[in-house]
Order: sequence, then structure tokens, then C-alpha cells
Amino acid sequence: MKFKAYGHENVLATHKNTFEFTKDNYLTKQGDCIVGIKLDKLPKAITGLIKIIISVDGFKEYITAEANPKFKHESEFVIRISGFLDDRTYAIRADKAAKDFSREMIEILKNPNKEIEIEIINY
Repeated sequence: MKFKAYGHENVLATHKNTFEFTKDNYLTKQGDCIVGIKLDKLPKAITGLIKIIISVDGFKEYITAEANPKFKHESEFVIRISGFLDDRTYAIRADKAAKDFSREMIEILKNPNKEIEIEIINY
């Protein structure tokens, strides 16, 4: 599955437990877990281990997590380090949160014209 999102000047990516993508077209500084907005579509719920690859301008982040088969949110998806589940949770037990992303990549994500590619691989 592949998706597209965009950066925003308020991307901080400092959250220690999660990261998130949203369909919303705005971001406040309180959204410190959000790494991309204007998500073009949401992933389908799947089961098992997944790899998430986030790419922008030659930078890539690779995250491994467990998919939540009950995911069903309509505007955002959250990846969590913990095992907490709700309808926004796409995956749990991730090996990275927003704060773990490369700071060079986060600087690029502050540009609203930058297109982000998100790929989710079930394995």
C-alpha cells in the first residue's frame, strides 16, 4: 500500500510514543506527533507485522510494528510504541516514534510543498 501526504511548517515530530498522518490540511504546534498532513487516503486494516517506509527528498525512515486489524478511522492513522489500541491506532509496538526520526528529514517536512511517500508492507 502506498500513500501520499505533505509537510507543514508546524511539523515538530517530538512526540516520544507515537507518530501520525492526517487528512487534515492544517497543523498546530500542539500536534507534535504529526509528521504529514493532506493524506491522500487511509490504509486498510490488516494483521501481522508490518514495515512502514516514509520517504521524502532522498531521506527514508523504516519502522516495524504490529498492525491493528480493527483500525477504522476516517481521517488519520497513528503508529504507537505502546500496545494501546483505539480506532485511530493503525499499528502498535513500533520501533520508532516521531522523536526518533532524522532531524534532517524533519526539517524537510516543515516545507508544505514537500510530498511525502508512505509505503506499508505486510510481512
